[in-house]
Amino acid sequence: MEIFGYLIDGFGVALSPDNLMFALLGAFLGTLIGALPGLGPANGVAILIPLAFSLGLRPETALIMLTSVYAGAMYGGRISSILLNIPGDEPAMMTCLDGYPMAQKGKAAEALAISAIASFIGSLIATIGLILLAPILADFALTFGPAEYFALFMLAFATLGGITGKNPMKTVVAACLGLMISTMGIDSTGVQRYTFNVLELYEGIDFIIAIVGLFAISELLFFIEDRVGKGRKTIAVSKLKLSWSDIRGILPSSLRGGVLGFIAGVLPGAGASLGSFISYTLEKKIVGKKGHFGEGDPRGVAAPEAGNNGASSGALVPMLTLGVPGSGTTAVLLALLISLNITPGPLMFTQHADIVWGVIAALLIGNFLLLLLNIPLVGIFVRLLSVPPMYLLPIVTMVAFVGIYSISNTTFDLYFMVAFGVAGYLLRKLEIPLVPVILGLLLGPEMEKNLRHAMDISDGDWMVLWSSGLSIGLWAFAIAGLILPYIVGPILRRRMALKTEVTGD
Repeated sequence: MEIFGYLIDGFGVALSPDNLMFALLGAFLGTLIGALPGLGPANGVAILIPLAFSLGLRPETALIMLTSVYAGAMYGGRISSILLNIPGDEPAMMTCLDGYPMAQKGKAAEALAISAIASFIGSLIATIGLILLAPILADFALTFGPAEYFALFMLAFATLGGITGKNPMKTVVAACLGLMISTMGIDSTGVQRYTFNVLELYEGIDFIIAIVGLFAISELLFFIEDRVGKGRKTIAVSKLKLSWSDIRGILPSSLRGGVLGFIAGVLPGAGASLGSFISYTLEKKIVGKKGHFGEGDPRGVAAPEAGNNGASSGALVPMLTLGVPGSGTTAVLLALLISLNITPGPLMFTQHADIVWGVIAALLIGNFLLLLLNIPLVGIFVRLLSVPPMYLLPIVTMVAFVGIYSISNTTFDLYFMVAFGVAGYLLRKLEIPLVPVILGLLLGPEMEKNLRHAMDISDGDWMVLWSSGLSIGLWAFAIAGLILPYIVGPILRRRMALKTEVTGD
């Protein structure tokens, strides 16, 4: 019953007029960003973080707006998948398999409506799971000591291959690069590290500058290189003709996908891509020969959409309770919390209970807002896909530069942001993922602090790092997480590639 008391207090925060307005704004902007192929939720949140700072929003309002952007982008990713056969982001890839064939058969409106309903169900299931599971996990995390937290951070880095879906060795290189950058500045003993006598580097690297540069500016450079020109031609969306029997037909698929997606989101390193994949695969096996998956089966749209939206909310569980992000976007949200002087983890549920439960309540409200937005306003989101990037690029660039400058009022940060953007562009060209770089930058200081603390307690004895059953368990999971991507990752990618080839994508 205590949980419901906290949740009621959270609704008091979320339903304040300004928080509700920014939740609606975030949901709308997130859907627009998600509809643009290639941007995705991580880039969308990164681009809009400076806007939240420049508006001078309170911490709970900023977090509510950006989590609404996150949820909206997961909804929006389906639009280009269905109409263009181009996934808005990686988790939306499975939606192409049946969404685009439905659109080709003149059922684009039905496919979009089904995906919106399934996304709503998946997100709702995951948010309820977040409400029930997060406090339990937060209480359990209070038993962690510095050695256990260090092992937990190692687990986070070891499972990054699941988040990025890239070559595991390149993921390790990216994480080490992020950890190296995190050591810049003056350490806890007063020693300068890698400052090169530059005054602006004494306090280390600002997370927000690095994130906006690596994600937003590098994405702009890719836009300039690959996508400048005329907008894309989309399939026309006719009048919606969706009956109650059609909705009843997708309910079991959506419920199963939402549960599977939530489980995938809670597991560090699993992420929305896995949630989408296993939801689609299980649904295809359950339906069997009765379905026509790959040819425009509505259940082939509902299952992966429920799965990836369930995983997006599930990924908030380890981020809020343990301070370990479960996806690339939650890594960006983690940076926002740290920049607001809020430390995610078990103590956050007591020290900042209003923020935590306000965000959870806002997620519940946001799911209904997104459902109401995505069905009647889908025409607006569809028309956005035909807007040439030459008109969108200046707006995105302006938001990034004005937002960063408003944080510190120094041009040095703008130069630094551009430098990170160029670095991000080069890393992506080399197929080195950016999320591990950000995670290393974010978790590096806390990782170092816990290692120092553990060494102080044990008088320099390294055995303290695996002296408890809990730490041994975390190390075992970390080793498994480092090895499994070499085995499971190639198998999953081959199956996804095979499915894509079969459908002629």
